[in-house]
Amino acid sequence: MTRLVLASGNPGKLAELRALLADAGVELVAQSDLGVDDAEETGLSFVENALLKARHAARATGLPALADDSGLCVDALGGAPGLYSARYAGGHGDSAANNAKLLRELEGLQPERRGAHFHAVIVLLRHPEDPQPLVAEGVWPGSILDAPRGEGGFGYDPLFLDPEHGHSAAEMEPALKNRISHRGRALAQLRQRLPDALAALR
Repeated sequence: MTRLVLASGNPGKLAELRALLADAGVELVAQSDLGVDDAEETGLSFVENALLKARHAARATGLPALADDSGLCVDALGGAPGLYSARYAGGHGDSAANNAKLLRELEGLQPERRGAHFHAVIVLLRHPEDPQPLVAEGVWPGSILDAPRGEGGFGYDPLFLDPEHGHSAAEMEPALKNRISHRGRALAQLRQRLPDALAALR
């Protein structure tokens, strides 16, 4: 069992990634459990921010680090909130305020103009100076509802409609969401390359 530090203290994200990696031979530990604060996200892309977070966690703990950077990109808002999804309304991680602001921004827009997608980048660094990080990306297309639906998930999940299943991300069974989400798709790519990366750590 290889121990990896997750460069996040977000409990929803930790639970989701633990479920997705349940049979991958890794033990995922949140950086907050190891006394590591969040890195400053100064990158201008999801990839840059994921690398910054992974490098920070690996350097602070001496462990291989897994980081993701993800966000909601809304077509009618020119890709916003994008990189600033977690702090769209000002405070970091205030989902209720973020969702309320998004609904205000899109008020009155017809369903066909409410297209959006979640974008995720997942990075694995074997050590802080790893010159060949594993990088995987996933996209989940959908649209924004005009009111929240569902009690599950976190973040923007109650407002994000998956057109194929006709449910919001917050209405889905966790197993289904984990399989089709942006993070699930990125992690599926990463998992294909994970055995070789983990073998190099043993």
